Amino acid sequence: MRRHDLRRALEPACVIDVATLTGACIIALGTVASGLFANDDALAAELLACGTDSGDRAWHMPLFDEYQAQLKSNFADMSNIGGRPAGAVTAACFLARFANAYKWAHLDIAGTASVSGDAKGATGRPVPLLAEFLVRRAEGRTG
Repeated sequence: MRRHDLRRALEPACVIDVATLTGACIIALGTVASGLFANDDALAAELLACGTDSGDRAWHMPLFDEYQAQLKSNFADMSNIGGRPAGAVTAACFLARFANAYKWAHLDIAGTASVSGDAKGATGRPVPLLAEFLVRRAEGRTG
């Protein structure tokens, strides 16, 4: 493979990361929906539709520029926590700073990844949402 072809082959159409990032997302959305943050509205809409159709729902959360101020630091280039207000949002804002080159989405699955009590264990979420997304992409059904 020529160098030019290799570089194009390694450029992703989008980047999606998944993490049990914040307890704040549990406060915001409970255990019903994963928090979805994205720097591209079409990608967010695509993921939301996949979540609805697969029964693995997410909720589109904001990444407004005003939240970025909470990541200012007197000692470093930026802080990695924004404090208690909008904790899930500011955590995603931190991640977004490293994803500017891509259509990017983050799923905060802190509230949906596991259950407690008698049924304690992993839920497997967001595998259904992501599987639906990949199937649609493979079939050429985007957006």
